[in-house]
Amino acid sequence: MLTLASLSLSDAKRIINAAEAKATQIGSPSNVAVVDAGGNLVAHVRMDGAQLASISHSINKAFTSLACKTATKDLAADAQPGASLYGIANSVDGRIITFAGGIPLKSGDAFVGAVGVSGGTADQDQAVAEAAVAAL
Repeated sequence: MLTLASLSLSDAKRIINAAEAKATQIGSPSNVAVVDAGGNLVAHVRMDGAQLASISHSINKAFTSLACKTATKDLAADAQPGASLYGIANSVDGRIITFAGGIPLKSGDAFVGAVGVSGGTADQDQAVAEAAVAAL
């Protein structure tokens, strides 16, 4: 029998709440997106003062980390000219993001969704995303 696991809306709200708390703590108004195991948006928040351009970045970081089954920050080095993943950012209709802030979410060995954060520096986005993951 095939069993699929995915994030619930309740999970997504808990993840977003933790992300908002960390973003507030470090002074980085952020967009936070949570996708389910199929890469579909479950929830998104744009904190007051967060950049408008970062809305799609947060959603696409979440999608990327789930689709590639790795944190987006770990794609950066291999996405540079001459590296093995050069050009990946142009794939999947341009939805692939190769900078920090996207982290897949797992339950045991199963990928159940992902979180994407955008609005601050790469280090800030990664810190907010890590706090979000810790809430799961």
